[in-house]
Amino acid sequence: MEFGYFTLSDNHYPNNPRSANQFVLEIREQAILADRLGMHSCWIGEHHFDSLGVNSRPDILLASIAPVTKHVRLAPAVTVLPLHHPVHVAEMWATLDLISGGRVDFATGRGYDRKEYRPFGADFFASAEIFEEGIEVVLKAWNSPGPWSHKGKYYDIPEMSITPRPVQKPIPFYVASFSKTSLDMAAKRGLNIIYAPFAAGMVFGGLDKAVDTYREACVAAGKKPGRAMCSYFVFIADDAKSEDYGRQSQLDYFNHCVIRAIPTKIEEAPPTMQYFIKIADILKNMKKENLTDRSILLGRPEQIVESLKKVEKTGIEEVILYFNVGNKPHNLVKEQMHRFMDEIAPHFQGKHIERRKEASSAVA
Repeated sequence: MEFGYFTLSDNHYPNNPRSANQFVLEIREQAILADRLGMHSCWIGEHHFDSLGVNSRPDILLASIAPVTKHVRLAPAVTVLPLHHPVHVAEMWATLDLISGGRVDFATGRGYDRKEYRPFGADFFASAEIFEEGIEVVLKAWNSPGPWSHKGKYYDIPEMSITPRPVQKPIPFYVASFSKTSLDMAAKRGLNIIYAPFAAGMVFGGLDKAVDTYREACVAAGKKPGRAMCSYFVFIADDAKSEDYGRQSQLDYFNHCVIRAIPTKIEEAPPTMQYFIKIADILKNMKKENLTDRSILLGRPEQIVESLKKVEKTGIEEVILYFNVGNKPHNLVKEQMHRFMDEIAPHFQGKHIERRKEASSAVA
């Protein structure tokens, strides 16, 4: 099982002295560190207007680290496709694939924050339909052997070809899934999938059931199941005091960032997103003691290893780790990244083992 770095750039906290600009630069430094520690990937979120996060251009941030990293896969977490023209998206990530030497993993979702849609003139209530058609356009742009065209409800594109072309054939394509709707979109095209364990537990009954449902849907659609990944909040804590800090940081994230960004009333969301209302209710009533490994990896290294062994058994091939959630100091985040790769990752087979050996040999 591989491990990656993940952030949504949450920064909306009371009396927070850290500016959005400062945090984006911290994220860049953490992503470079992820490569040096032997992590497999860097997944940088797209959020706008400090509604949930402050990094609006994962493509540019990842392009800035491409020349100073060697191994990490470069991925958005995720491109909110209905906010963009899909041809522009295809061009952006094909360009990054070229300049990085074929290191892009592309991931897309439709988001969940109506406040992000409005300034772009995007239709939040038609997000599922716009999202699915956008996926079709991106796939055509990358994978058509020659000129292609598209005529649909939302996009009418004359015959064309994009430049530059992606280096990878194809670019690995992931769909972020909080629901059966997005799972089915991925499965019928044989695309890879990413889950949030908390949502997977609520919607599907567990991460294992979510992976099984995806694979079954792929087979039913006549497609070979792709790669299944998940994200996890993480905090290594050696004693009760540090564990309490990790729990409080997580609750701060839910209370100050997530709840204000997701739909909380039926009239605020299309039918395909109304499960978020239940998520909001759960988070509003969440207590520190209720946090479990259904949402966060928290505790001593051996406890986290045990939780990840269960995740591995579900068929998840990579876990991307949200270290900097909850307004944690930059130096603490870097320390946690070091500890994870030193004390937890070695218990799992993956490319990180050879990369750490290579790094140690170079230092010696």
